[in-house]
Amino acid sequence: MKIEHIAIWVRDLEKIKEFYQKYFGATSNEKYHNPVKNFESYFLSFENGSRLEIMTRPDIQEGNNSFDAQKFGIVHLAFSTGSNEKVDTLTETLRNDGYEVVGEPRTSGDGYYESVILDPENNIIEIIN
Repeated sequence: MKIEHIAIWVRDLEKIKEFYQKYFGATSNEKYHNPVKNFESYFLSFENGSRLEIMTRPDIQEGNNSFDAQKFGIVHLAFSTGSNEKVDTLTETLRNDGYEVVGEPRTSGDGYYESVILDPENNIIEIIN
């Protein structure tokens, strides 16, 4: 068994697609649009074969997505860079481009060297070695 993909609702489909392409090397399929449901989505594929489906629809309700006020359910996405140096470099690139770093690079209790940032819609992203 393997996880084939994870899906997240987003407000700004294009902005989120560009974020994951620019910083995490995702490639995108063509946009899917279902006019009956007013649903649009992209599948973002990563080098190791994992995929992230980003979806939007105007009737999806706002949630309280906050780093500080977490709720049960999926908490974060983790991307492995392959080295501590790449964690540091990507973290600084994201910080310099205006993204919030909510966890500075460090070795965590479970042995990962990681940082934590928020994507453009406040989804929690771990950048690990």
